[in-house]
Amino acid sequence: MPRPSLPLSDPSPRLVVFTLWLLVFAVGTQAMIIAPIIPQIALQLGVEEARLGTLVTSYAVAVGAFALVTGPVSDRVGRRTVLVVGTALMAAALALHGLAGSYLSLLLVRALAGVAGGVLNGAAIAYVGDFFAPDRRGRVNGWVISGFAAGQIAGIPVGTLLASGFGYRAPFLLFAVFVALALVLVFVALPQPAVGRAVTPLSLGSAIGGYRALLARRDVAAATVVFFVMFGGNALYTTFLPTWLTVTVGVGAGAIATLFLLGGLSNAVVGPLSGSLSDKLGRKRIIVAASVGLAVLMALTPFAGSFALVAGTFVVVMALFASRATSFTTMLTELVDGDQRGSLMSLTVGVGQVGIGVGGALAGSVYGSVGYTPSAVAAGLSMLLIAGLVVVFLPATGPVPGAVSGPTAPIPSAPPTADRPVPGTPVDRPDLAPDALCGPMAECGYRDDD
Repeated sequence: MPRPSLPLSDPSPRLVVFTLWLLVFAVGTQAMIIAPIIPQIALQLGVEEARLGTLVTSYAVAVGAFALVTGPVSDRVGRRTVLVVGTALMAAALALHGLAGSYLSLLLVRALAGVAGGVLNGAAIAYVGDFFAPDRRGRVNGWVISGFAAGQIAGIPVGTLLASGFGYRAPFLLFAVFVALALVLVFVALPQPAVGRAVTPLSLGSAIGGYRALLARRDVAAATVVFFVMFGGNALYTTFLPTWLTVTVGVGAGAIATLFLLGGLSNAVVGPLSGSLSDKLGRKRIIVAASVGLAVLMALTPFAGSFALVAGTFVVVMALFASRATSFTTMLTELVDGDQRGSLMSLTVGVGQVGIGVGGALAGSVYGSVGYTPSAVAAGLSMLLIAGLVVVFLPATGPVPGAVSGPTAPIPSAPPTADRPVPGTPVDRPDLAPDALCGPMAECGYRDDD
């Protein structure tokens, strides 16, 4: 059976990676910038700082809701279309921040940015899963995810300075420029990967049914729980760490800024390296090892005794965060085929947003009652729970020894089961379009020698 060729010329993998990195950098940084510029927003709008927490809430709720909506859509229309629409919407939403002159208008444009974030969140990683073969996905995901760390290192300090000098609208306008550049690159550099698409009619019922079918799988259900615990545990650990350092250890804002700068550098350096390592050793080993290390270091942080020891511990914690995040998101792309990848990534993004909310709320309650130490210990215990869930319920995914290597080589994405035949063998897939593209990036339903 002859294979149709790709609809677009083969792009440079490096340009693909840079485009996705730039998108993650701009979108991630515009979300993170709210917290450090809340004092400027409060001053310029004449609103109490405590009330401005709703800016974070409105964004997070919109991200979670629209991520769940977008996943099934991307499985049908393709990842490139979703990236184009989401990037254009984000650029427009950030530009509208320039017109937000009141608390209500700023709340509305933050919610609109959250809608765009929901469309985009998960799409970039799903695209990596569609485009790159498993023997390169870990390394590529490491580079793409390092965009968040780059935002922490450079984007947030620059944005904070802009807000102080030119008003709270300035950083959002700057990130609008970056997102607009990313939009141009999405058009130029990103073809639609040739993976099978779901063709069942898109409706609320089909979307809910698709998510129900995913969660009926033990490995997917476990991965979803892991995502919730992961984000919740991270929130338990980080939310009141700066406050604890200020009150208990006696450090100032400069030391806190330095701490997060060092943590961001650690994250940026280790992410790609750990991704490459997971391409060689497998995702599961890296996830379990990083989770156990995090369990120990997070629980011990309150007992470090000095800022230098806390800083050293935090830098290693951020490195382990990067190692686990890179390996786990890559594993997610390998648990399902292309016709379900968008739904799975969106499901975990939505659940992760809930985890952040629950973890942050618990952290506040615990800190107000008994201090930071129980919160950090609980975060450490949650990391052990993650390690246990991964060991018991998740398969060892990753490249197959001796398989074809390259940017877009097809390799089985998960161990076969009775209801999941080995990719590359004849299968009956009524949920896929009969003319689904099966080029070099596809997980096709026939043998190479057919």
